Amino acid sequence: MPQIPIPVMTIGLLVLSNLFMTFAWYGHLKFKTAPIALVILASWGIAFFEYLLQVPANRIGHGPFSAAELKTIQEIITLTIFVGFSALYLREPIQWNHLVGFGFIALGSFFIFYRWA
Repeated sequence: MPQIPIPVMTIGLLVLSNLFMTFAWYGHLKFKTAPIALVILASWGIAFFEYLLQVPANRIGHGPFSAAELKTIQEIITLTIFVGFSALYLREPIQWNHLVGFGFIALGSFFIFYRWA
């Protein structure tokens, strides 16, 4: 059986963990009448699955990626998933200024990953 390359495994696990994280952090916004204690417990339950994926992703990825690079990958994934989540699940339109702001954040990743001599 072929080995999955570490960058592919790391990014794949981070994408999956981020799906759980996004629902844990923002999914409850569609349920404003739910008691806050219930929302917190549900979010913690969802976040448990995020951590089951996120911790191994960082453990596997650290070495080929630095901690700063892992965090940067996570943030880019977060923004990418959040844009889709916000538009599709929350039905909140993404404005041009959101995309510009997210673009500037993504541009920052250039400075993390560029190999300065």
